[in-house]
Amino acid sequence: MRTPDLDIDRARRLVLAHGWNATCYQILNPGFQLWFSEAGDAVAGYVEYGHTRIIGGAPVCPRGRLASVAEELEARNRADRRRTCYFAAEARLEKVYRTATDHATMVLGSQPCWNPSDWPRRIAWHASLRAQLNRAANKGVVVERWPSSRAHNHPELRRCLQEWLATRGLPPMHFLIEPETLSRVFDRKVLVARRDARVTAFLVASPIPARSGWLVEQVVRGSGAVNGTSEMLIDAAVREMIADGSTYVSLGLVPLASQPGSTVHTDPMKRNPAWFSSFMTWLRAHGQRYYNVKGLESFKAKFGPDRWEPVYAIVDEERVRPSVLYAVAAAFAQGSPVALLGRGFLNVLRSTCRSVGS
Repeated sequence: MRTPDLDIDRARRLVLAHGWNATCYQILNPGFQLWFSEAGDAVAGYVEYGHTRIIGGAPVCPRGRLASVAEELEARNRADRRRTCYFAAEARLEKVYRTATDHATMVLGSQPCWNPSDWPRRIAWHASLRAQLNRAANKGVVVERWPSSRAHNHPELRRCLQEWLATRGLPPMHFLIEPETLSRVFDRKVLVARRDARVTAFLVASPIPARSGWLVEQVVRGSGAVNGTSEMLIDAAVREMIADGSTYVSLGLVPLASQPGSTVHTDPMKRNPAWFSSFMTWLRAHGQRYYNVKGLESFKAKFGPDRWEPVYAIVDEERVRPSVLYAVAAAFAQGSPVALLGRGFLNVLRSTCRSVGS
């Protein structure tokens, strides 16, 4: 279902006025349906699978209205015989439901966050990061900011995106890891890496207006990207954010990542349902060919975040059921998760056969 442009413009204005969740701007991406409050001061983006509406993050609204807006949204969903799942919610919404007996919460993982003002010092003291940046520079990589008018559906960026998607273990996923951002650049930052005048990679960062911050939403490497290109893009983006006066940067959720320094007694992951913890542990250990969670965590951790903030799933039921997880997986797959994994397995099999035959 295509979201009308007028609704996207209306949602964009609300996000720019009140967006606090790191994922707030992503509800403007293709694939989301939009719900607006009766008062017109709030919006939520969602996808639907079966009897579940999966909300991207949390409702976007004035801070003092969060509880009442969430209640109104859930009432609308119940009237439509749909349950509500907030996926990738953060501290504000978790606080609303922390003591609720009619809602259940589980921790999905953590996101690394910074106040970017200290970034140059961190880089100066991090020898391996400096080496990566120097490696890319010595290979002739240069990074430049492209205005949204230029980045919008640019054929070189699209070519780079297709090269990157072709290397993934799974077919393209959607929802909060939607690869299609180039048709709706709007207020995003787009930084482009070139080598020998050819685009080899690009970064997309989305605003988090209520925190004067940014989410690094995508780092896309084409076939010609050399080692250090991703680090150079992130470094350039954060330095531009410093120049803009930004005070918050997130590299986004790492599934199953705990907060450093937590113990078996303080780690919020330990409060999750046993079935979910077992499934995520298995996925982390055995799903590397499809989604390299360990590599993702290691890459983000090396930038030395100030902190790791927990990220939640919250449902309007007394407990989180496996069927909710299946619905969330379907949101990412835009259909049956089983079919997605089947296509992913065929991709891996084809890749293996090509390697053996070469």
